[in-house]
Amino acid sequence: MHSRRHPATSVLQRFLQRAIDLKQGEGRALLWSFLYFFFLLSSYYILRPIRDEMGVTAGVERMQWLFTGTFIAMLAVVPLFGWITSRYPRRRFLPLVYGFFIANILVFYLLFETNAGVNRVAGLFFVWLSVYNLFVVSVFWSFMADLFRNEQAQRLFGFIAAGGTTGAIAGPALTAVLVRQVGTGQMLLISAALLALAIVSILRLIAWQRRTVSGEVAGSTRTGEAEAPLGGAILNGFLLVLRSPYLLGICALIVLYASLSTFLYLQQAQIVRDAFDDSATRTAVFAGIDFAVNVLTLAIQAFFTGRLVKWLGLGMTLALIPMLLSAGFLVLGLQPLLPVLIVVQVIRRAGNYAIMRPAREMLYVVVSREEKYKAKNFIDTVVYRGGDALSSWVYAGLRGFGLSLTAIAWISVPLSLAWAWIAFALGRRQNVLGGQAESEFSEGVRDERTG
Repeated sequence: MHSRRHPATSVLQRFLQRAIDLKQGEGRALLWSFLYFFFLLSSYYILRPIRDEMGVTAGVERMQWLFTGTFIAMLAVVPLFGWITSRYPRRRFLPLVYGFFIANILVFYLLFETNAGVNRVAGLFFVWLSVYNLFVVSVFWSFMADLFRNEQAQRLFGFIAAGGTTGAIAGPALTAVLVRQVGTGQMLLISAALLALAIVSILRLIAWQRRTVSGEVAGSTRTGEAEAPLGGAILNGFLLVLRSPYLLGICALIVLYASLSTFLYLQQAQIVRDAFDDSATRTAVFAGIDFAVNVLTLAIQAFFTGRLVKWLGLGMTLALIPMLLSAGFLVLGLQPLLPVLIVVQVIRRAGNYAIMRPAREMLYVVVSREEKYKAKNFIDTVVYRGGDALSSWVYAGLRGFGLSLTAIAWISVPLSLAWAWIAFALGRRQNVLGGQAESEFSEGVRDERTG
């Protein structure tokens, strides 16, 4: 008796085959990866507008201290992550990381419900969510880089990123609609529930890889590697970065991206604070900006991201957004107005989520498993938030010296061009390493078949 495929499933599969060149056996992993990122970012984006409002509540003038506190918190958390990954297999440490953050959300729920020290809780929540955001997303992409080969990543990462964007649309939409009715505390409970669903997705993906790899010729070795703890010292992520010019180049890319993003974020915080007096209104405005960014991001991811790497190559794809941002800063230098700032911010964030971020994550597919988790986590957290902290103090210093929005925009133009050049060079280097990795994989399979 032959099984019949549901018509809707057939239509979806045909669409995916045309849109991203989906291969046989990849559909289930693609679906669970999509859902994993959806649950993860919908959980985060419920909390992000609350974080932005907490930053205003804690005081815009103290933002550089909040960024510095975030950096210090990263320095404390990253060694803990290194210890966990060294001693526990992936199937255990991934759920453990997300379970830890679920417990954190429940603690903040209790603090918000008891109205304990609003200003102190506001600053603490801002710092915590800034750590949470980078950490859980970094772990997600580490897992994706470990799950898929380089050729698969170039086809599938854009669509997988669209899952996160869909969640990023749902999150702020829920917050904007519900926060006035149910209050901040109840939104945290919804966020925790969505994060729990992300853990379910992780377990399903691990099961898929175990079944898939066990059916390959060279499967026994790869299965053992995937199930084993990473080993190594707690601070190996830092040491691995120091030993690799390739990873140091990614660090430079991240610092420039973080610096320019922080400049725009701090300008946004000041302008919104001056424009609106009501806390709930500011939260709704931040949610509205997030919603607009993510709708644009989803449109790009669904139709262009997967094709851009094929059309332009990884180097030019990585350099595209920095070049556009340099043009945006030129316009902002000529017209330093709120609508212009919002347009530049939306283009930067949508371009990063839709194009830059998936392409940037492809850089890690060609490195070792330990580098994918430990070095990548160090870069995505400590290096990223270090760039945030440094640039926030630089911004405060520039404002203290009396520099205007126009002057800061002009300073940002050469920084954007430097970012574009580094991104292009890294993309070309990844192509070389990717070709070597595919050749080694093919030789390994051939040796097993003839052995």
